[in-house]
Amino acid sequence: MRIATWNVNSIRARAERVVDWLERSDVDVLAMQETKCSDDQFPTMTFLAAGYDVATVGHNQWNGVAIASRVGLDDVATDFPGQPGWARDAETTPAQEARAIGATCGGVRVWSLYVPNGRALDDPHYTYKLEWLAALQAAGTGWLADAPDAPIALTGDWNIAPTDDDVWDVEYFADKTHTSAPERAAFQAVVDAGYSDVVRPFTPREFTYWDYTQLRFARREGMRIDFALCSPALAARVTHAAIDRQERKGKGASDHAPVVVDVD
Repeated sequence: MRIATWNVNSIRARAERVVDWLERSDVDVLAMQETKCSDDQFPTMTFLAAGYDVATVGHNQWNGVAIASRVGLDDVATDFPGQPGWARDAETTPAQEARAIGATCGGVRVWSLYVPNGRALDDPHYTYKLEWLAALQAAGTGWLADAPDAPIALTGDWNIAPTDDDVWDVEYFADKTHTSAPERAAFQAVVDAGYSDVVRPFTPREFTYWDYTQLRFARREGMRIDFALCSPALAARVTHAAIDRQERKGKGASDHAPVVVDVD
């Protein structure tokens, strides 16, 4: 089975491109982030016509996650236990954002996750990001405690570069989010809970994201912030992984590249 994750940065603008890539790349399951549309706006028929069932969670033009699968789409969950919400100020009741969706596809529990950005180290959104990651770690720990042999893939845009090798310039990010010690510790906590980064062994010094500005892609000034963290049972079945850098090229491309994992 071939599982992929891709921050598509607006699925309505790229539906045809995404489905064309799915078919060319022979992908069975695709986890998407930043779909930027409500559920009723999602271009479901485009995926159905290509043989993919789709589960989505989207509330408005912000955030949004989805899973497309041609090997089954069962037991859909639109959040994980303890997932916190976001409020713009102290007077507003926190509301859960469209940042997580899980489904069982071909016997594998696949999660599409869009971790909060954090914005700045002194921004309330940064605190929200750390709380969100702590809740995910707790949920992931619970899943493996309940079923140690469960095949689980935590995929998506984590908005964290966990090591210095995952950014083009360490000094550039020294006072910014994505590389701070608390964020990296939060990422490592999920790894320590039993979920392995199965892509890096096959993709040394490769990135998954390049900003649209300042010719970042052409200058190879990127970050690796998109991951597939797999449970022990699933990690043992991974035979190959890749980052499809070619899909970052051309007119109308997302600023992220797809990440692909092959499972025996």
